[in-house]
Amino acid sequence: MMSGALARRGRAAAEHVHTVGGRLPAGRLGVTLVHEHVMVDFIGAGDASKDRYDAGEVFNVALPYLKRIRSLGCRSLVECTPAYLGRDALLLKRLADASGIRIITNTGYYGAVGGKYLPRHAFEESAEKLAGRWTEEFSSGIEGTGIRPGIIKIGVNQGPLSQTDAKLVRAAALTHKATGLTIASHTGNGPAALEQLDILVSAGVAPDAFIWVHAQNETNAGVHAAAGGRGAWLEFEGITEKTLAARVDQVVGLINKGLLRRILISLDAGWYHVGEPGGGTFRGYEFFFTSFIPALRKAGITDSQIRRLTTDNPREALILRTRLV
Repeated sequence: MMSGALARRGRAAAEHVHTVGGRLPAGRLGVTLVHEHVMVDFIGAGDASKDRYDAGEVFNVALPYLKRIRSLGCRSLVECTPAYLGRDALLLKRLADASGIRIITNTGYYGAVGGKYLPRHAFEESAEKLAGRWTEEFSSGIEGTGIRPGIIKIGVNQGPLSQTDAKLVRAAALTHKATGLTIASHTGNGPAALEQLDILVSAGVAPDAFIWVHAQNETNAGVHAAAGGRGAWLEFEGITEKTLAARVDQVVGLINKGLLRRILISLDAGWYHVGEPGGGTFRGYEFFFTSFIPALRKAGITDSQIRRLTTDNPREALILRTRLV
């Protein structure tokens, strides 16, 4: 019979994620930014097209920012731009190869902002049909590239959820059950997060398959504790000079409530703005390393806790594993 230690090593060896460069042992992710962007096109789903930008120009703009964070210790980055909002898997693969940063892309649709970024078929098709589309991207690759998504990215507005938003959550649940991809959801507020958890559980998906994106926008720490207590991942980003102190307070407060193992942190920075000359103003990712992490240390967060937040939690959240109730 295999000993407990050998069994754990065997599971660790089998755990993996999907990056734009292919299947990767999860233990090789290293320090990971779990929510960033390289390029975004805000024109809307009806007009979004790869003809609207020069991929070579985007590459030249974004590459120095990726190289910079690699020099600061970053090894992996989750690029959360969804389809119909500027997702370009081949561009991300090229940037990953050139920078040495392992990049993870996504499948799924973004339903926030009144459905501006949803293709017409998202309103018409069933959750099962949408899940079939997303599962096909996982099985065969995105848009004929062979590049497979490493997460499901959806977006919903504030609760109570609309019928369309609730359908996207159900589609994400079905896709998770078929693929093991973790669900990261841009979420309007705390009630929307809790409602999504209810939908997932009713579909048989465990809360630890769910990342509450933009949890910082909910000011009621009790709602964070409720979602984290159920097993959901609480993701805090939107970190700038102006919000730094507030974000540190939120993270430290939840650690003090015993939720260290449910917290994810990132910047939500970037990005090349399609339609603006030269891509507009690109906000780099280095603030995470030069300001946010030092601020957490100054607030009393230990090196082992920093490792948990930047390496261990992202790895556990992103592992391809079907998580059922």
